[in-house]
Amino acid sequence: MNEKHITTNSFKAWFLAARPKTLSGAAVPVLIGMAFAYKDTGINSFQILPAILCLLFAWVMQIDSNFINDYFDCIHGNDNKEKRLGPQRACSEGWITLKAMKTGIIITTFLGCIIGLPLIIYGGIEMILVGVLCILFAFLYTTKLSYLGLGDLLVLVFFGIVPVCLTYYVIMPDNSQTITIEVFLASISCGLVIDTLLLVNNYRDRDNDKQDGKKTLVVRIGERNTEKVYYIVGIIAALIMIIIQQNNIYNYNNIWIKSIPTGVFFIYFIQHTMTWRKMKKINHGKELNKMLGQTSKNMIVFGILESLSIVITSL
Repeated sequence: MNEKHITTNSFKAWFLAARPKTLSGAAVPVLIGMAFAYKDTGINSFQILPAILCLLFAWVMQIDSNFINDYFDCIHGNDNKEKRLGPQRACSEGWITLKAMKTGIIITTFLGCIIGLPLIIYGGIEMILVGVLCILFAFLYTTKLSYLGLGDLLVLVFFGIVPVCLTYYVIMPDNSQTITIEVFLASISCGLVIDTLLLVNNYRDRDNDKQDGKKTLVVRIGERNTEKVYYIVGIIAALIMIIIQQNNIYNYNNIWIKSIPTGVFFIYFIQHTMTWRKMKKINHGKELNKMLGQTSKNMIVFGILESLSIVITSL
């Protein structure tokens, strides 16, 4: 898509502002939660409507978060076109006016509430609290918490624990609604994988963030330690999933079924290792955007293959 000729507040402008490539990060934890629910309920008891609602809610809240990030980073001057290394942003580029972006934030926040409200039927009144927290922290991340180096913790919670566990919870039948140990561990694994995306993003922006007083984890621990953390986090995440699944298929006699979790681990391991090595080699500049894209692909591969693996090994 040509980004040089974009009419202000046009459909193309809003499409780019929504950052469609980031929606995979919202979908991966929901897919994993759905896979575990399918494993524990089977095809006959699997509730498709709450699963769809969870996915739609995750996507809308991701777009809402992107709009909030775009708006507040623009007014704070963090998206300065002269020094920005990451992809172009709608407000700072003039694709979307600040007034229109305010309206966009209100609409996506309201839409998220509308989509999430029916989940009360499946998960109880406490789903309101979950929704409020998702909206609250979408604002707090950009305006406060990312400056304190808490972004990685929020990713673990809101892209791991919350979506995986609650997707599983609302899909399960009324008499079986609980959060199992394996689902909780899988949610930690998912959050860690998605955090690699934030790590490489902040690794690229470390110099600008330091100048802006943004104390991300990368700024706090330095580039060399960040490289180590990036690699270790991805490996730990994959190891957690293989341990969970190997435990589930311990009694299987079919060698091909038993080999699936190990195969998934090695596919991700190879991709993650190659990306890590390239990231270290590039080290600085806009070239790291390629590693951002590759990390995103690794994350998608992890989510899809793990979800398929959970479903297949449950048959």
